[in-house]
Amino acid sequence: MANLGIGIIGCGNISTSYLRLAPLFKGLEVRAVADMNIAAAQARAAEFGVKAQSVDDLLANNDVDVVINLTIPDAHYAVTKRILEAGKHAYSEKPLVLTLAEGVALRDLAASKGLAVGCAPDTFLGGTHQQARALIDEGKLGQITTGCAAIQGHGPESWHPSPEFFYLPGAGPIMDMGPYYIANLINLLGPVRRVGALTSSATPTRTIGSGDRAGQEIAVKTPSNIQALLEFHSGATISFSASWDVWHHKRNHFELYGTEGTLYVPDPNFFGGPLEIAGRDGVLRQVKAWDHPFSIVNQKGHLGEDQANYRTAGMADMVLAITEGRDARCSLERTLHGVDVMTAALKSGETGEFITLTTTCTRPAALGPDQARALLR
Repeated sequence: MANLGIGIIGCGNISTSYLRLAPLFKGLEVRAVADMNIAAAQARAAEFGVKAQSVDDLLANNDVDVVINLTIPDAHYAVTKRILEAGKHAYSEKPLVLTLAEGVALRDLAASKGLAVGCAPDTFLGGTHQQARALIDEGKLGQITTGCAAIQGHGPESWHPSPEFFYLPGAGPIMDMGPYYIANLINLLGPVRRVGALTSSATPTRTIGSGDRAGQEIAVKTPSNIQALLEFHSGATISFSASWDVWHHKRNHFELYGTEGTLYVPDPNFFGGPLEIAGRDGVLRQVKAWDHPFSIVNQKGHLGEDQANYRTAGMADMVLAITEGRDARCSLERTLHGVDVMTAALKSGETGEFITLTTTCTRPAALGPDQARALLR
């Protein structure tokens, strides 16, 4: 297949992952990068041997077929809208948008122009999460009836030098980290029917803990603690805890309980990790990892730990889906449903009522070892 030309708008830290990992995948070639700060674009372009352009010039570049939107979340809607208006396919970092109305507008615009929109996260395509999917599909757990997912910590202000945006509307733990968990729940269980939640904030301000502004207080303008209950169309009910008001905990990131056993799934913020299962005998066993290319360790984490990182897999799958005329796994339909789930939780926290969702989606196609290898060069 011929390569589609890829452009990137937004040359912050996350752009290095896309630029470093894109060459692993078939069908795409990064040809240009842009940023409101042209010096940032020029520095990233020099680092990876691509062209630096202004945003306007990149959108007018005939060598660019698909544009990756790596701007800040508050700009995602406006930038993706410009990408579509320029006649190019779009792939966005999470979250796609901050409101359901913005997502619907993008869906309608894309449909009117015959263009594709995809969105991260793609970590649910990782080898461990796809093996969990295979175990569920094979009936190893019977019918999934309930479970829990948890993002627990004390927020990013301890390490991030400018953490204000994490505590603005459209962010917080559910909109910042929730997309990883919701995307994997949709992968494993399918769409959500309704959501109820309690929301709160432990303190009205946070104190920056690092950098030149250490000690400065910032305002908390969105809930920092969300305790949600998700009812799926499958009948499963999942408790979802997203909190930056926790100093320490012993909770697992992800547990699913079925009529035949329990499955312990690692953090969906990452592509890999250990997978454990217990059957009716109550004996916990580690699942032997299958031969999936997106489980292979290829980098070190911040603490020196081994990690498998295959960001751009969702982008590569979307590019291949465009050429093959099929549904992309990180599709607009699914990411829009994820936005609906997260914003419904916040709305439920305000109203005290369960919110029945107005969107739905299908489960993405499974990505087994052979399908994953087909995405790689």
